[in-house]
Amino acid sequence: MVLYFTGTGNSRYVAERIAQALGDTLCSLNDRIKAGDTSPVNSDARLIIVVPTYAWRIPHIVQEHLENTVFPGAAQVWFVMTCGGQIGGAGRHNQALAQKMGLTYQGTAQIVMPENYIALFQAPQAEEARQIVAQAEPEIDRAIAAIAKSQAFGPTPKHLLNRFLSGPVNPFFYSVIVKDTPFTVSDACNGCGQCVKRCPLNNITLPDGKPLWGGRCTHCMACICYCPTEAIEYGKKSAGKPRYHFEALRPK
Repeated sequence: MVLYFTGTGNSRYVAERIAQALGDTLCSLNDRIKAGDTSPVNSDARLIIVVPTYAWRIPHIVQEHLENTVFPGAAQVWFVMTCGGQIGGAGRHNQALAQKMGLTYQGTAQIVMPENYIALFQAPQAEEARQIVAQAEPEIDRAIAAIAKSQAFGPTPKHLLNRFLSGPVNPFFYSVIVKDTPFTVSDACNGCGQCVKRCPLNNITLPDGKPLWGGRCTHCMACICYCPTEAIEYGKKSAGKPRYHFEALRPK
């Protein structure tokens, strides 16, 4: 079984590639988290978890969900993490999570995909993004080949900086940076509700037809990047930046 969580589509695409190649079932963690569903997930022995990298680790909401869900039949777990740059020392924390889940850890693969975190960084324009995805394809294929052979992924680098980023920096980042108070909405908003639909934490409502954030945000960037009128800004940090979601790269 392939479980995935996604903000703007990168991890969903990678998960779809893996599931299709292996003939595995695909399961959306977005849907389960949004519904508050921690019921058991029946799986075969092979469990693959595909997630984006948030502050050099898997998203906190995904970890919490996995820790509170049982997977009857699962025995081994592979982690595949998409990122705009690198995953730091995430593998060490994934190994600890696998132990909590009672599963044999089979490593963590890093897949560099287009950046989407426009609260801090610049997302690429469409053509550059397509090139980044093309460069990621061989890495996706290598991950698929290893899983198909039930082989563990190679070890991730154990640099002191990586341990620092995924260790003390991660909780600091969440406590200081991950806030929804800077989000604003302009008169360009048409009240379509895409932001409400896509928020995995049910953090957005539409009083008077305009989005209102409720203080529980994971910075997945779905609301701002999928807004069809680009009416949402993250303070001044997103102003003038291109929005990014994977579906925009596909031919219309």
